[in-house]
Amino acid sequence: MSEASKEATPEAQPEKKKNFLTKLKESVDDRDEQIALISTFVRLGILVWSGGILTLAYVKLPPALGMPEQKLDPTFIASVFTGVLATFGVQTAKKQGDGSYKAQGGVSEADMERLIEKAAATAPAQVIRIEQAPLKFTTDGDGGEPPVKPTV
Repeated sequence: MSEASKEATPEAQPEKKKNFLTKLKESVDDRDEQIALISTFVRLGILVWSGGILTLAYVKLPPALGMPEQKLDPTFIASVFTGVLATFGVQTAKKQGDGSYKAQGGVSEADMERLIEKAAATAPAQVIRIEQAPLKFTTDGDGGEPPVKPTV
């Protein structure tokens, strides 16, 4: 057997190093799962970045590092930080007078019922018009009666 034919065998060629995306494609078959995994890594990266910037905004570094003190308004970074935390399901809490914590925001059941009542009072009827060729569905404010009364 000649040396040229020995070099052409697939066993003789070294395997190329795989990058992160190639390993991801091989380990996760579904494309939606791949995108969700990449999305999680991106959110984690933004979380670490914004947490680091917030930390540097409030911590005074020793002069031995040679980094000048940064004067920045951390409001935007804090909003990015809390926004990313919210995508992971973390909510901010406020300390109550009795020492317990209560999550901020949200709508109570009583508030939701009042909102529904007000919405029903201001807009008891709703006009919805959907057009798509060749079908047309149109509702008019003529008392809510169907155009043809079915006989059953």
